Amino acid sequence: MLIASQKPNATHIAGFHAWHKLGRFVRKGEKGILILAPIIRKKAEKNGHAEPDESSTAIGFRAAYVFDISQTDGQPLPEIGSVNGDPREYRERLAKFVSDQGIALEYSEDIAPARGTSSGGKITLCAGQSPAEEFATFSA
Repeated sequence: MLIASQKPNATHIAGFHAWHKLGRFVRKGEKGILILAPIIRKKAEKNGHAEPDESSTAIGFRAAYVFDISQTDGQPLPEIGSVNGDPREYRERLAKFVSDQGIALEYSEDIAPARGTSSGGKITLCAGQSPAEEFATFSA
């Protein structure tokens, strides 16, 4: 709610150093968006032994500043959920393997927005996918 009240059109938020790790930098003069960040500490030792799972707990909050992507410049962010590349002959090899198992392979746009479905001896892939997307869907 703090982000929405200060910058309603914010889409991607990160701290100053996080943007640097992503190959982006905050433009000079941009004002940060105030948030409350948790203060994390490892759980206290009991009887002189540390917890084996090294769990931690929030003990409070502090003011911290973050920036929206619109306040930064630099390299484009990596796309999540997109597949690219060339599966070469592996797509055909996978299709042959599926066929040898007695599983039918079909294409249909009716399953959209799903990219593929599998049900009782039949795999249906959404038509119109790139070869890389089709291979990723088919092999999943």
